[in-house]
Formats: sequence, structure tokens, C-alpha cells
Amino acid sequence: MNRWSLWPWPFFEDRHRSLAERIGAWRCPVDHEVEEGELGTACRAIARSLGESGFFDMVVPGEGETVDVRAVCVAREAISYQSVLADNVVAMQGIGTGALWLHGTPEQKARYLDPVRRGEKIAAFALTEPATGSDVASITTTARRDGDDYVLDGGKTFISNAPFADHYIVIARTGEAPGARGLSAFIVDAGTRGMVTGEPIHLMAPHPLAPLTFETCRVPASSLIGQPGKGFGIAMATFDIFRTSVGAACVGMARRALDETIARMRERRLFGTAMAEIPGVQSKLADMSIDLDQAALAVYRAAWMKDTTGGRCSREVSIAKYAGTEAAGRIVDAAVQLFGGMGVTRGSVVEQLYREVRPARLYEGASEVQKLVIARNLVAEGYQG
Repeated sequence: MNRWSLWPWPFFEDRHRSLAERIGAWRCPVDHEVEEGELGTACRAIARSLGESGFFDMVVPGEGETVDVRAVCVAREAISYQSVLADNVVAMQGIGTGALWLHGTPEQKARYLDPVRRGEKIAAFALTEPATGSDVASITTTARRDGDDYVLDGGKTFISNAPFADHYIVIARTGEAPGARGLSAFIVDAGTRGMVTGEPIHLMAPHPLAPLTFETCRVPASSLIGQPGKGFGIAMATFDIFRTSVGAACVGMARRALDETIARMRERRLFGTAMAEIPGVQSKLADMSIDLDQAALAVYRAAWMKDTTGGRCSREVSIAKYAGTEAAGRIVDAAVQLFGGMGVTRGSVVEQLYREVRPARLYEGASEVQKLVIARNLVAEGYQG
């Protein structure tokens, strides 16, 4: 991140620059692309390393602390530049504990947060269902009160860190009201009877993912996070913090793709000259650079607003997520095109980035959902420019 053009901009403070230097010096303990069967072991090794370095403090704040969204974004950009799998570990440690440090009881925080912060335990968040996708209000997994317990029934899918996570934050329907107002959040420990993990889901790039099924899964009432019926708000508050940082992670991937492309264009010769000297190639590199800076500006504007206003900033957050993921897709695609055959050769950096960047336009709210959020905010606020 030495050549990062945004450092002179007013979004950042010295602590953010110092953090970028520290994370830039961190080295992922797992090499390149991980085999599907080794993902659990690899993620635990990465978590231990990041925990020992103190980097989970950013996404799992201590008592009385708040999340510095700019720090999270700086960290995810720097880490994803080196390893997208490591970035996924960082993100899930935060998302898989967000409900707890935002709304958990002192007992819940004391039991779960420190081990995750140290990288000794792995967190997960179970929201998506086979028939709902981005329509969280239509969740059908139920949690029925039975004496001193809740009984969960239903199914989740595309759950990151399943099956090896140590706990899962589960959003289920408790029925206080229709739709989004009838959901609640629970913490379910790994190994709880009635929670069954399905076969791994294999994505185009290695990522730990599996479905969960709840079959008369009984958890104590003390597993409820916050108030009954407030689960939708808990989930959205968590995503409102971390959605901006998805854009930042994609900026890191795009920056890596641009750097790899510049290096390749300098060394590769075509028609008797370095490709970097060909006007058409220079134009493409310029397009990539413009896309990158515009995306980064959208991301760090949203992060700065979250940190300084303390509000939801939903429109700016959705713009950041949309701009970061869409620009990264274009930049990495351009890198593949300029690399030629090497760009689609398994094992090359840009080929791996091509597979890793594509899912970002889908998770934590697809690009189309971000547009809906942006438009609805404009209409509701009577936007005047």
C-alpha cells in the first residue's frame, strides 16, 4: 500500500496509516490457493495468526469500544490484496460476533468474544435460506419457546465457516409480528443436538461454505440475543457496519490486479515493444486506475460518514458496496484480457482473482438490492442533490 493515492485525502488519521503499515507487514501463513478439504485447517491457522497480531480487535471491539469502520476497511483492503481467504476470515469473525457486541448480555460477551478476538475460536452467521436469498423478511426457520428453551426448526444455506465454526448466530422466526418484525437472533454452539451440517458447497473459488439444518434443535432461552422480534434490526445493524468493508476488500483485490497487470505489461513484449508502451494498453490501464480510485473514494467516504456521524448512512453504504464490487469486477476482467492466455491459466494471480472477486456482487446484498436501497433512500429523503 506504499503507492496508495488516497493517503493525502482527509478521510484518514494517523492511526489508519499506522494500521496499514502493520497489516502490510503481516504475512499470511497459508500459501496461495487452498484445497477444498483443507479449508477448515487453513482458516484456523489464519485466525490464530491474525489474532496473535491483534488484528481482530478491529472487528470484535471490547466493552465500551466501537468499531472504527475506516480501520476495518483499511485492514480488509490490505489483507485481501495478499489473501482473499484471509480477508474472509477477518470479515466472518466480525459478522459472526456483531450481534453479540452490539446487543449481547454481559454473560454472552464474556463467554464468546475474547476467544474469537484472540483467534482461538471461529464465528459464523446463519441468515440465508434456500428460498429467501436477499429477502431476509421471508425467513422461514422457526424458533418456538418451550419452557426455559427455544426449539429451532428449518434450514439455512451458503453459511460461511460451516461446518467448522465454533458458534453460529442464527436468525429465526419467533412470530411476534409478520415479516421482518417477527425475527429473533440466537447463538447456537457447534455440536448442539439437532443442528446438522450438510455437505460442503463448492464455489468457483475456495471458500468454506455449507448448509445447516435445524431439527428440533433445543437451545436455552439465554441464547436469545437482544429482544424477541428484533432479529431483523440486529442483522441489518451488523451488515450496515460491514457492508462498506466488502467494497474495501474488493478495492484490495482490484489494486492487486492492477499492480500485477502493470508489472506484466512492462515485461511482456508485443510487435517489438513492451506492451506498456502500446497506446491501447495504456488506455486500458488508465481506465483501470480511474475505476479503482472512484471505487475507493466511494468506500472511504461511506466509512468516514459511519465513523463521524454514528448514523445508518444506508445510501452511502450501499453506494460503497456497489461501487467497490462492480469496479473490481471490471478491473480484474481487464487484467485477464491484458494477460491473454496467462490470464485464464489456472494458478496465475489474475485468474484466481477473477474467480474470487465475482461472488462479491452477490453476498451481503446483491448489486440489484443495493440499487433498491439507494433509490428508496433518495425517494424517502426527497434528495435535492
